[in-house]
Amino acid sequence: MESILGLRAGKSNSSPLEGSETFRAQQAESGLRQIARREWWLWFSALFVVTLSAVAFLLSSFPSLFRHTGHFYEIRSDQARWGVLCLLLLFNGWMLYRQRSFRRLRKQLSGHNAAAEAPAGQISDPTGIDPVTGLHTRAFIEQQLGKEIARARRQNTALSLATIHLDDFTEMNKRYGLSAMDAGLKELARRLKKACRGSDFAIRLDSDDFLLVLPECNLGEVQVVLNRIGVLEVTCSGHKVNIAYTTGWVDYQSGDLPADLLKRAAQLLHLYENAAKESFSATLAPH
Repeated sequence: MESILGLRAGKSNSSPLEGSETFRAQQAESGLRQIARREWWLWFSALFVVTLSAVAFLLSSFPSLFRHTGHFYEIRSDQARWGVLCLLLLFNGWMLYRQRSFRRLRKQLSGHNAAAEAPAGQISDPTGIDPVTGLHTRAFIEQQLGKEIARARRQNTALSLATIHLDDFTEMNKRYGLSAMDAGLKELARRLKKACRGSDFAIRLDSDDFLLVLPECNLGEVQVVLNRIGVLEVTCSGHKVNIAYTTGWVDYQSGDLPADLLKRAAQLLHLYENAAKESFSATLAPH
């Protein structure tokens, strides 16, 4: 069992596992609502400009307003109308540009929203409970993590997320079969529940990724909780098979949103996945 220190305050720009598709769909819907509000303001501005232009055209029809046309700083009524017309053309060009940018943004956000179906391997049960392990799913943590962050901020207490990644889970699944690995997953879930305190809860994020939400638990205490998991073994054809896993943790930093905390945890899990792939490739490489 390996242990890697979690990332602290550093926040990078992107992560392949950042958030779930449900969360991304919510962000896309929020973006679409913002675009709709901007379009309403655009049309309101257009109505305001057209009204002012109509008033300007109406005033230009009164010769009494253009008595001193001989002065260089005065304009004639026809010049005023041409000026208003040019301003209208410029405004119409800006309107077309804004409408085109809004259509492009809406198309992008609609594409993200349409792709909001869970990919292969991601646990997304509408009940919020994984049927294999009985642990909570990602949908549950997205609802509860905000409450835990609010409580940690209000009470000025610690909040940590512990990550558990099963190494070479896919290859072991092919080698030992689905039933054996399901037994291993159930045993891991039992260990996680046993390691949890009363305020903690465990989540199965993906097929080989798990998460422990640990309120009022600083980084020094997280390792104590993870050590309770112990060695994970499963019996297959009368032989005990050791299931290796890697652990890590991240902690709540002041000002963090749920997406920020999940993003750093996802970065750790993605790091574990890449390290496991490189290790497996090195094992298969000829010497």
